[in-house]
Amino acid sequence: MFGKQKDPSRTEEATPKRQQKMRNEGNVPRSQELPRMVSLYGGMAILTAWIGTIEDGVLALFRRFYGGGWDFNPTIENVRDLAIELTWRFAIMVLPVLLGLGIMVLVVQRIQVGKLWTFKVFKFKWQRFNIIKGLKQTLFSPMTIFRALKSFAFALILAVIPGYIIYSQYLNFLPLYYATPEGVLAYMLQMARQILFYTAIPLLTITIFDVWQTRYSYKENMKMTKSEVKDERRQAEGDPVIKNKQRRKMMQVVQQRMMQNVPKADVVVTNPTHLAVALRYNASEAPAPVVLAKGADLLAERIKEIARENHVPIRENVPLARALYKSVEVGDMIPEELYKAVATLLASIWKLRPTAQQAQY
Repeated sequence: MFGKQKDPSRTEEATPKRQQKMRNEGNVPRSQELPRMVSLYGGMAILTAWIGTIEDGVLALFRRFYGGGWDFNPTIENVRDLAIELTWRFAIMVLPVLLGLGIMVLVVQRIQVGKLWTFKVFKFKWQRFNIIKGLKQTLFSPMTIFRALKSFAFALILAVIPGYIIYSQYLNFLPLYYATPEGVLAYMLQMARQILFYTAIPLLTITIFDVWQTRYSYKENMKMTKSEVKDERRQAEGDPVIKNKQRRKMMQVVQQRMMQNVPKADVVVTNPTHLAVALRYNASEAPAPVVLAKGADLLAERIKEIARENHVPIRENVPLARALYKSVEVGDMIPEELYKAVATLLASIWKLRPTAQQAQY
């Protein structure tokens, strides 16, 4: 199919970053036939609506010119004034049609492209002056063949159908010799509408196919290789190796701070072997006990080792240790549903230390 990706390694859909980059460079999918279709039929619609004004203006000019033609003095100043007046009057008649066409084409392009303002399309690039590459793309590209076939079909439709309709109406041309200018104009508009009606379906079919094919070709050409996707993700998220190193270093810092806080704990609750949670309660610091450190496996063993070295009580309480480990982060106060269990544990420890400061829980 025309426009299909030729490189078999480019199998991945374009990432949002690549799509935005191409848009910033002015590379967007644009159908060439859609503006042409809109110009043709939109122009006819505007002309039909504005033809009365044009007719009145032309008749007024003819009446004025031929009515006072014998009195016209063809001096340089008079000819110049006449040319300016004719230009102004013709502009008034034609400009609304041209302005309407321009607005239609602008709206169609905006619908196709979206909101896009970029000046990178004017950036100088040496590759644009590569004559060999340009000739290869022009003469041997499948897209060139496709565009040629499309233009040929478009031209064939606009030649055959109007030609057939005009040929079928040739018997009506002689009576036009006796018709008024208004009658000739009405007949020509009627024939033009008939031609546009019969050419609408094939031209609309070509336009719809061109819009689909343009977007398909654009999507195919935007495809990326798997390595390009990985490189882009790595640039966006950072190198995984570096991120893992940073994460390990951060964990080491956090663990080091936890270990420094273990001697300040009032008790270490264990699982008994897999988990360890160090708690501290000081009413002047926080209204509830705070988790100073927690860990599993080797880190739990290290917490218990520091606790023994600093004579911090270690108590085995499997449900409480699991609940604290899962629900409380380091530096946070324990939840309200664990108040009673922790209070009972601290009370049993303080009873064994009569000299210690007793704080009401």
